[in-house]
Amino acid sequence: MTVLILGATSDMAIALARHLGAKGHNLQLAARNAEHVLSLKKDIEIKNKVTVENIAFDALDYDSHYEAYQRLSVKPDVAIVVFGYLGEHQTGIKDWKECHKIIDTNYTGAVSILNVIANDFESRRAGTIVGISSVAGDRGRMSNYLYGSAKAGLTAYLSGLRNRLFHSGVHVMTVKPGFVDTKMTEGLPLPAPLTAQPEAVAKRIYSALLGKKNVVYVLPIWWIIMTIICAIPEFIFKKLKL
Repeated sequence: MTVLILGATSDMAIALARHLGAKGHNLQLAARNAEHVLSLKKDIEIKNKVTVENIAFDALDYDSHYEAYQRLSVKPDVAIVVFGYLGEHQTGIKDWKECHKIIDTNYTGAVSILNVIANDFESRRAGTIVGISSVAGDRGRMSNYLYGSAKAGLTAYLSGLRNRLFHSGVHVMTVKPGFVDTKMTEGLPLPAPLTAQPEAVAKRIYSALLGKKNVVYVLPIWWIIMTIICAIPEFIFKKLKL
């Protein structure tokens, strides 16, 4: 199995690459600067005797996405969209440039490349697409609704894509990690019981991928939390500070 990881320099993506390599799968590591994954590529190749290809990919350079995908030495069996941008919410609500970056990185960029991949998988009538969304997209909250709205859009897109591609034998999986201890969340006061480590996320994604799960909450407690939050009536919810 050949797995394409889009956004290969993040902590979650690195953990995924190492786990997949250890399981004997060939990898294609796509990052804005392909040289940044060279050491990871060499390490995985040496340890696991698998083939690892590194390619340049910029989530925000939409015009390059089709060509970047066509340049792959082989077409992947699995494509995983890992890239994302938490951003600065308070900056984003006043500065359109930051707001735009949050929306485009988390939604528009993902949709752009996944449209390309989906069309290829559909024509081959095979493959699996994995999109890393977020529990933040389950309901908008005052503390991060810019990021949350982009992830909500991605969740809806993946749901529709899953519906469309099922009829061609292609599976689409949505992953909602919750809090993850990474560079992106560094400095945030994350509660330990609700926070997953990148290695645990990688193992959960791989297990769910093999089981062809549709929607996966990495830590089951997040399904409980978000079910409760989504059940709060709007006339009460709007008064809360979440």
